Amino acid sequence: MRRREEIGAMRRNVRPDLEDDLLAVVQGEPARIGVDASSIPIDTDRTGEREELRRPEPLPPRAEEVAERRAAAAVDDAGGVARPAADPGRDEDDAAVRKELEVDALRGDALHAAHVRRRRVVARADSDRRGYRHLALIVAVLGLAGCGGAGSAPSVSVQAARTFSLVAHHSGNRLTLKILQPDGTPLTTFKTGSGPHTGVHVIVVRRDLATILHVHPPVGADGVFTASLAALPPGPYRVVVDVYPANQTVQPNFQLFSNLTVAGHYAPQALPPLQQHETVDGFTFALHGTPRLRAIQPAFLHFTVTAPGGKAASFTPWFGALAHAIFFRAGSLDYFHTHVCAPGAAGCTSILGAAKVTGTSSTAGRLDVGVLVPVSGTWRLFLQCRVDGHVLTAPFTLHVE
Repeated sequence: MRRREEIGAMRRNVRPDLEDDLLAVVQGEPARIGVDASSIPIDTDRTGEREELRRPEPLPPRAEEVAERRAAAAVDDAGGVARPAADPGRDEDDAAVRKELEVDALRGDALHAAHVRRRRVVARADSDRRGYRHLALIVAVLGLAGCGGAGSAPSVSVQAARTFSLVAHHSGNRLTLKILQPDGTPLTTFKTGSGPHTGVHVIVVRRDLATILHVHPPVGADGVFTASLAALPPGPYRVVVDVYPANQTVQPNFQLFSNLTVAGHYAPQALPPLQQHETVDGFTFALHGTPRLRAIQPAFLHFTVTAPGGKAASFTPWFGALAHAIFFRAGSLDYFHTHVCAPGAAGCTSILGAAKVTGTSSTAGRLDVGVLVPVSGTWRLFLQCRVDGHVLTAPFTLHVE
């Protein structure tokens, strides 16, 4: 009779040590993913508090299947882990990026992809949702750990992404600049050759779009370059450094920005409406037709430039182009830059996403200026060219839909 009772307590096809694999049902706590002995704890906020996982207690027969189904439903609903209530405003994103994750690979030679997929990830119910952004990274690291040999467990550190940065120092009429690479060292080599897309372009524009300075300074062996501000009237300015590094495979072109103020009385000027003719130092810039411009759509503006006696102007190359068209958006100071070159000249095309435009000048005194700006609004075009040794800057106000 005793033997018969023992057999009745067993289920068919179940190992005698079934209780070692069952999952515990946690009582009196918010719902969370079930844990087992191979679970990986994630502690995103309370690094000083280390909670040890308690050994699971056995469940009644078939309770394992119920717990597994509930855990699977929780995973599907929360995108992989139970969703915590902390940080509902998602206003701690930047702080999370600056944190480092220390992920220790599992030990042992038997680790493989199927083993990793069977693992569960356990998260505290009160943890910050920032930790879940790194969940895929942790799983990937675990998979990579299976490819290595035995020995001490490696560690992977993930830090915030670093980018190029600009160091700017303004003293008197002198602006000193230096570009730092992601590793913190100065950028000292830049693209060279024909065309305007070389070196560094330094553009300083007053915030009311009344004044602009545009130079291509040489860069020293230490990465330092300077610009004179002596010609600028008082007021607040935006500094744009348009960079063409020598290594064109990583990032062929990028812009860095800064701000400065030229001391003195500043009276901002209202932006004037579009004028079809602008006269600069006796030279007349005439815009033909009414511009119809749209954001991110290449277009052309057609100009003729005549000398004081009415003769067509003769352009000479300046900073690699026959003319420079520099665009700034009123208010936000969004920036774009196109060029006008002789037909067939290399390195004169400006690109914005999938769109591109190339300005040309095939006739004396005529400029076909390419326009390609990123957003709609009121823009100020500074059209610059060199005629008879003089650099001329003609401003035009444009509306972009």
